[in-house]
Amino acid sequence: MAPTTTLTTGNKDGGVENKKNEKKANLLDSHSIKHVLDESASQIVMRKGFVEDVRLSNARLGLGSVIIVIALVAQFYNKKFPGNRDFLLGCILLYVVFNIVLQLIGITKEKNAILFTYPLQGSLNSTGLVISSKLPRFSDLYTITVSSADPSSVSANKPVNFTKSVTKWFTKDGILVEGLFWKDVERLIDDYTGDRKTK
Repeated sequence: MAPTTTLTTGNKDGGVENKKNEKKANLLDSHSIKHVLDESASQIVMRKGFVEDVRLSNARLGLGSVIIVIALVAQFYNKKFPGNRDFLLGCILLYVVFNIVLQLIGITKEKNAILFTYPLQGSLNSTGLVISSKLPRFSDLYTITVSSADPSSVSANKPVNFTKSVTKWFTKDGILVEGLFWKDVERLIDDYTGDRKTK
């Protein structure tokens, strides 16, 4: 019987990863490509020792829950129209206000962010990181940015980013070569934190 071969890709340590751990994207779908790269970038940042800050996500979930409760209360209120007219108007107003707040959080805080972190433990920097990315539709150019979670802080560093074609990280079958992507993202984080200069 002829021996079987398994496709492998490099990992951070220059070793190999089993086919089960491969990350594959549909190269004809920019959303699929971005999802794979964003997921990998988040993992790389956390493996560098950063801890994810989920406070903003929790706030959005909380607001979403409030919006759902308002809608349910308005739907099942025990008075019928027109007796519940004022109550329904109040619910509609609250529904609109909370939805606007939710949208403002997405526009002003999240933007293109894929990950928020706490400050690195033991670091002199008192702010965490915001990792954001862009991959325009019908484009192969992926941009990833590392910036401060609190730009107004005196310890905030200048944002750093790079733009590169996704063809540099994927095989023709759509498999992410994590070793190459790891090096690029890790280099960017080191540029932001100043580790490369220190070294």
